[in-house]
Amino acid sequence: MIVVVDYGRGNLFSLGQAVRQLGAEPVISDDPAMLARAERIIFPGVGAFGDAMAGLRERGLVDPLRAAARAGTPILGICVGCQLLLTRGEEFGLHEGLDLISGTVARLPDPQADDPDGARIPNVGWRPLDVREAAPMVGVLQPDDWMYFVHSYAPMVDDENDIAATTRINGADIPVAIARGSIVGVQFHPEKSGPAGLRLLARFLETENGS
Repeated sequence: MIVVVDYGRGNLFSLGQAVRQLGAEPVISDDPAMLARAERIIFPGVGAFGDAMAGLRERGLVDPLRAAARAGTPILGICVGCQLLLTRGEEFGLHEGLDLISGTVARLPDPQADDPDGARIPNVGWRPLDVREAAPMVGVLQPDDWMYFVHSYAPMVDDENDIAATTRINGADIPVAIARGSIVGVQFHPEKSGPAGLRLLARFLETENGS
């Protein structure tokens, strides 16, 4: 059973459509009991870090998500869902995250005044990835695959080994895909990234352990 977590902060329609396009039928639910039964969990999100965590707490989903991670259930966090996997977030103050991967969600660097190629923040649009060698799941992407982003913050993990892919923004290599064990997070939107995004989702649906 594939469970898409509904905590009132995710773009569930386009994600559900993408999963169905791959021949699977997701269960979209805010029921904590469903997470314990899930074979795979997709954890989307939009908006601000603190508000998203509040949505999880209101529905009693924080401990079930942590329990699923401890049990080795494959989890895919998307956009803010990726960010919430970390220890804390700095958006509109300091907020506690799920702490499944150690790190801090921090604001993207602003462009330098003299940089004609500087990117405005928020970063909205298509970007290529620098995928780490043998990166879990994200390794199915190719150098010419571009993914779609909408974000002002990024998952700055404490352990470099948890970085699966980066992209270059305003002179810095920013982590945009992270992985630890059965947990994978992507800052971009695979459900909005065309064939490459579908290929990534298909890899997640096939995997037994998130790798």
